[in-house]
Amino acid sequence: MSGFASTNDLADKTISFDELGPGLYAYTAEGDPNSGVIVGPQGVVVVDAQATPAMAADVQARIAAVTDRAVTQIVLSHYHAVRVLGASGYPEAQAAIICSDVTRELIAERGQQDMDSEIGRFPRLFRGKEGIPGLTWPTHTFQRRMTLWLGEREAQVIHIGRAHTMGDTVVWLPRERVLFAGDTVEFGATPYCGDAHFADWPATLAAIRELGPEKLVPGRGRSLLTRADVAQGLADTEAFTSTLFARVREGVAKGWDLGDIYRDTMDHMRPKYGAWVIFEHCMPFNVSRAFDEARGIDRPRIWTAERDIEMWRALEHEARDGEVAR
Repeated sequence: MSGFASTNDLADKTISFDELGPGLYAYTAEGDPNSGVIVGPQGVVVVDAQATPAMAADVQARIAAVTDRAVTQIVLSHYHAVRVLGASGYPEAQAAIICSDVTRELIAERGQQDMDSEIGRFPRLFRGKEGIPGLTWPTHTFQRRMTLWLGEREAQVIHIGRAHTMGDTVVWLPRERVLFAGDTVEFGATPYCGDAHFADWPATLAAIRELGPEKLVPGRGRSLLTRADVAQGLADTEAFTSTLFARVREGVAKGWDLGDIYRDTMDHMRPKYGAWVIFEHCMPFNVSRAFDEARGIDRPRIWTAERDIEMWRALEHEARDGEVAR
């Protein structure tokens, strides 16, 4: 094994900075982690900080092209390193880093392991990692919902439910009907499910549908600027996660081991989803977590750099050399 599939993904991505409405923007990069931007009268809110301060600097450069206001608040959609470790790159926002109480709990429990793990998996996303001062710690947490008032603009910060992680948070602008969805929704990009709650994901997507967004920024993939695109993003995410979990549950019910289930699930999913961004990278983690959940392990096990490598080597070796035992 030469390394995770993602270690070979070193090409720079084309960045887009889409205007969603007056003072509302999406920073997207061909399937790399997205950030949202809300320009308020006294400052700017960034939704998801990027992986490193160096990457955050590029977000700020785009913001500077549309406003002279500083980033003064950061909302974290969940705890993963690629979303949060760039927070120190927003110097005027250090007193206002917001996340759900569950996300803070996860940072405390497994943030360091996740940092070490993700840096090993995604070398391109962690260019400039030497500038990361350590874990990102929130200054404000909430239980279910809080509201940011940016002048007359209302931004609801909602712990929407368990899906990509147990702390998943979205930012909803009800008047503009714009949603920054984090990784609860992806578009043309493979959902990473290593810390997921598959059985809960459909209900979380249903809660998003009930909000009625007309524009949506997914965690990965391009901005969704029409109702039809939003509906497609929600439907595709649900289809992927539900199909994967159902297939893994079938294998568990048959008594197959993880390697057999991985090969079978890859064969089942690849024809429809294999062209999605980071498919090859995500699937070993996705199937491993689905295997655990199908066997009754509700709280995702912590991924460490060592566990990552052990799992990858085992599953990828078997996928190359084995056949599904039925």
